[in-house]
Amino acid sequence: MTNNQNTINVPHESYLRLFLRFLRFGLLAWGGPVAQIAMIRQELVDEQKWIPNARFNRVLAVYQALPGPEAHEMCVYFGMLSRGRLGGFLAGLGFMLPGFLLMFALSWFYLKYGLNSLLFAAFFFGCQAAVGALILRAVHRIGGHALVDRSLWGIAIVSGISALLGAHFLIILILAGIAYVLLKRNYYIPAVVLGIMLLAGTVLYSMNLMNPGMVSKTVTQTVTSFESPSLFKLFYTGLRSGLLTFGGAYTVIPYLQHDAVEVGRWMTNKQFLDGLALSGILPAPLIIFATFVGYIGGGAFGALALTIGIFAPAFSFTLVGHKYLEKVVENKALQVFNDGVTAGVVGLIAATTIGLLKAGITNIYAIGIFLLSIFLVYRWKSKYAVVGIVFSAGTIALLLKYLGLLQ
Repeated sequence: MTNNQNTINVPHESYLRLFLRFLRFGLLAWGGPVAQIAMIRQELVDEQKWIPNARFNRVLAVYQALPGPEAHEMCVYFGMLSRGRLGGFLAGLGFMLPGFLLMFALSWFYLKYGLNSLLFAAFFFGCQAAVGALILRAVHRIGGHALVDRSLWGIAIVSGISALLGAHFLIILILAGIAYVLLKRNYYIPAVVLGIMLLAGTVLYSMNLMNPGMVSKTVTQTVTSFESPSLFKLFYTGLRSGLLTFGGAYTVIPYLQHDAVEVGRWMTNKQFLDGLALSGILPAPLIIFATFVGYIGGGAFGALALTIGIFAPAFSFTLVGHKYLEKVVENKALQVFNDGVTAGVVGLIAATTIGLLKAGITNIYAIGIFLLSIFLVYRWKSKYAVVGIVFSAGTIALLLKYLGLLQ
């Protein structure tokens, strides 16, 4: 399908080949949205030239402003370009299917055996360090494509600092877009004032939250009772959460935690955190931990119901509103704003990466596995390098455990 030969050059692939292409992306989708988007960009944009880099950045900025996991939505978008709505559905299904099946199996394993196996814990430890390396490499790759001038670098840095201080992602992205529009029109002082206001407001907000009286009592809440939700309730929980995931999959966490732990009370906070940890090492969007939440609440059908609900918006926005999104992407007046938003997104991703590295790199052995993984990420060019790096890291951790070096 080619709307404009100078703009896109997308092959008209068979439905089976299209599905298998994105199934392979799904099998290699370790490292969260940053690594996933970078992988999609590398093959479809850098290597096969489906669309130009500038267009990819603008499309990504649009999906960052919509609910749902942006890597999954980008797959649906590319499927739509190739084979229409059915192609978009097959691309999205292929991308999410490996993660769903793995999380489904791990949910069953968790309920039956738990995570008490020392060998499993050691392997998990190694995988976390390798995933940190994959994310860091992906931040470098995406930043290199998006930050093409000093103004965008400045916007990304201010956005990252603001995110670390606790500013709301939507405020950051809107101000990033406005600031770049001002800078492109040579209104330097108003742009700088916007940045200062964002940082100052965020600092004041963070200082207010540090007041002990502001700490929520639900943080330490432990729920021990169990109330089995209906399949409709699980589907509705997923759908509502999917419609509220602005700014990436991490924003869905408080909504699902509220419904599953605080209100529905079908799982504990510890179980919820275990599901998040498991999803972090799977080839899937982080949002796939919803499958775990659904499985705890309603078994196999509960996992299916909540997963369908939470992914429905990610499919629908592209499959139903594709042509309107195309108009947004082609609108010249919005391109500068979207470029600023993209720089803000890079800052947000960098801030998130810092938090993930703190959680996954916890001792000297983790640092060693992380550094080795960094070396391999930059040197190993195979499309299957991600799989090899993650499982090699897990195997090294198992060896350290066998030698008695890892507690």
